[in-house]
Amino acid sequence: MKKHTALFFLFAASVFNAQVISGTVLSKSENQPIPYVKIGVAKKTTGTISDAKGNFSIDLSNLDSQQKIKIEVPGYDPYEESVQDFKKYDQQKIFLTEKTKNIKEIAIKPKKLVDKNWGVNTKTKSVAYFVNPEFDKKSFLGETALEFNAKKRSKIKNINLNIASYISKQPVLMRYSIYSEKNGFPDKNILDEEITVELTEDMIKDGTYTLDVNDRNIWVQGRFFVGIQFLKAFEGKIKISAALFRTGFLREFYGDWQKMSIAAPAINIDVKMDKNGKDTKDDDESYTDNAQEWLRDNSRNIEEANQSIYGKNESAGSSLKLKDTDLYYETYGEGEPLVLLHGNSGSIKDYYQQIPVLSKQYKVIVIDTRGQGKSIDTSKKDFTYKLFADDVKALADHLKLEKINIVGWSDGGNTGLEFALKYPDRLNKLVTIGANAFPKGVEDKLMERFTTQMTQLNQMGAADAMNERRLLKIMLTEPNISKKDLNKIKSPVLVIAGDKDVIKPDHTEWITKQIPGAEKIIYKDTTHMVPYERPDELNADVLKFLGKN
Repeated sequence: MKKHTALFFLFAASVFNAQVISGTVLSKSENQPIPYVKIGVAKKTTGTISDAKGNFSIDLSNLDSQQKIKIEVPGYDPYEESVQDFKKYDQQKIFLTEKTKNIKEIAIKPKKLVDKNWGVNTKTKSVAYFVNPEFDKKSFLGETALEFNAKKRSKIKNINLNIASYISKQPVLMRYSIYSEKNGFPDKNILDEEITVELTEDMIKDGTYTLDVNDRNIWVQGRFFVGIQFLKAFEGKIKISAALFRTGFLREFYGDWQKMSIAAPAINIDVKMDKNGKDTKDDDESYTDNAQEWLRDNSRNIEEANQSIYGKNESAGSSLKLKDTDLYYETYGEGEPLVLLHGNSGSIKDYYQQIPVLSKQYKVIVIDTRGQGKSIDTSKKDFTYKLFADDVKALADHLKLEKINIVGWSDGGNTGLEFALKYPDRLNKLVTIGANAFPKGVEDKLMERFTTQMTQLNQMGAADAMNERRLLKIMLTEPNISKKDLNKIKSPVLVIAGDKDVIKPDHTEWITKQIPGAEKIIYKDTTHMVPYERPDELNADVLKFLGKN
């Protein structure tokens, strides 16, 4: 069918010199307002969103006259007009024409549809995308997206968004979009109609808001993006869980999409995949960007860890009451004591692939570091790795352990180094995994991300974010272990890292050289998540090192 002109203007008045232009967006066929339409400047971050009645005002001051005003609404033909022409008219009514569809007869073949879940499943509260209109009214109206890749034709059933925190007395207006892919970025919205939701707290179940889109008949194949945008200011704030080492995409209005190569929003989708369909050339897994070698999706391991018994095993768990802290730990096996220390914002369950193996030969004591997991910290003082080392020593005293072995991952490795320096007589052997001696040993882009998040947390000033600030601050400011300090360590030390770790390779090499007699193992094609990605090799190497005379 032939398409008609997309836009018609009815002029109420002409104001040639106006810089703030007002108007109303309506549907041509129904003569009804189109609510919450995005009106902006093409390729720019300037824009606004209409209200529930389609009314808008946009400030076009200081814009080039040849730039384009852009309006895109799923189900309608797009609109573009030069700024120069758009400024000529005020109080205009903009009529958008519905897209004409050619409905072809489709031969339906028997399908074998299988259930799949793709995307980011993390429910962490420590790494998050902040939605806070009061803090930043401009970027608040931006859009975030996650890329997916369907090897076979698939139908989207649900879009799941993991929300770490929701504070709002009024419904929060959100829009969902599905984009095609072009040159590695979101391109055109493939939806036939708007998907707008008024989100309330009771719609979030177990930290997840699930949007049922099964009836919308959304079929995808190849690379595509799922995007979310908040459309209206509200009093409160929302935190969307995010996964480190995944790539998210961000843009403001019609500005260019930007890769956020350090973290991705926790969006995941339930799909029905047609097993009988033709394959694309790509894998049928959600897309992972490799622009940074140390990016990798470990959401499967995180989910497995969450489902394991570890970290919530009442028969193995105990608590030690210290000043300002109830330190939770679990004990497995018998023999020489081996303490496992997790990374920042982690917990006991992160060692779900190590505990059952190591506990066959050692008395494995796994600790939730204070303020993390099930260990409660009631103080308001900053966290330090020396303080964490004191906690380990206090637990060893409580359990009457004269000497202990320590395996520490990430922050746990830093704590292990501090323990080796402060309590050398209480340490037998130490294994560090992805540890650093000072903050500059960590990849710059990761530290930039942490710095940005700290700025947001500080400006929010919320009391419930205090623990998150402490966990971020310790990574930004600690440890501060010198060459002279490392030279003092007398215990046998095994330094482990991945060749694609967030710890800079030369820093790992430097640590190894400074500790007298230290050994080093670098796992190939491995990121910071060594216990997840190389569990069998790690277990074997730890047992071999601990078993040496």
